[in-house]
Amino acid sequence: MRDRNTNGSGESGQSAGAPLDLNLVHRTGSFTAAARLLGLSQPTVTTQIRALERQLGRELFERRARGVTPAPYADELAARIVRPLDSLAAVAGPADGADDAPAEPVHLAGPAELLSRCVLPGLAPLVDDGVRLRITPGLTEPLLEDLRAGRHDLVIATFRPRGRTLTALPLSDEEFVLVTSPGWAQRLGTPAHLQTALHGVPLVAYAEDLPIVRRYWRHVFGGRLVRQPEVTMPDLNAVKAAVAGGTGFTVLPRYLCAGELASGALVLLHDPDDPPINTSFLVQRPGTSGNPHVARVRDHLLAAARDW
Repeated sequence: MRDRNTNGSGESGQSAGAPLDLNLVHRTGSFTAAARLLGLSQPTVTTQIRALERQLGRELFERRARGVTPAPYADELAARIVRPLDSLAAVAGPADGADDAPAEPVHLAGPAELLSRCVLPGLAPLVDDGVRLRITPGLTEPLLEDLRAGRHDLVIATFRPRGRTLTALPLSDEEFVLVTSPGWAQRLGTPAHLQTALHGVPLVAYAEDLPIVRRYWRHVFGGRLVRQPEVTMPDLNAVKAAVAGGTGFTVLPRYLCAGELASGALVLLHDPDDPPINTSFLVQRPGTSGNPHVARVRDHLLAAARDW
């Protein structure tokens, strides 16, 4: 007769199987290593983790060639597991009647510059009211993939996601401006052909393919910019600092350099009647979230963005 605490493969079961497996996979970074510590087969541990992911509606681990990498939500769950819990429901959320238990954190992601300059200061009242946040900066494409996998609750995207699986609401419009340092502005003067004059000025850009600068050129000057940047840095704050320090010129979102323009640390090179505008979108994880704070953060951001 088979022992009732034994699974179909003859391996001994646990009263809190998936939670304990989650903790060990998180700690070891490997399904195989966790299975060895548990005395189970690797497929059994993998199956239990996948069942937990289905229960939560989130991907907890990113599968890699060598081991796994925990998603932010897996970090949060693992931090709550000190001992094997009594049931999967206890891992997925607080027990019924535990009104004093804190709500799960809201996992929010978006461009680092927008997060630091506008989003986080605007969320301060919610944090003071008990909302917990887990913030992840990054580029829109990978963040949307992580959102589909359940690693984030909300993503601020720099473009509207394709398809109909994700709900995207317009959040804010950002204007792009062409700027340089006072020193370079003085050297340039007021040239008759600004585009030609700028070929002699170093270009500082976010990336080698000049996504922001090329967009400005097409929209404002009606042509294609054909040149390579002298300096690239995947951080718009660093790009701003380099240009303010005299490195050359660049194109930035106005919200990011409004203070420098007001103080004179940066100078506007061109003020077109129709500047290029980019709309950002607030994108929510598919399905219904059991965390009421997700809706609070979403609605608060949509209201606060009117003043950005």
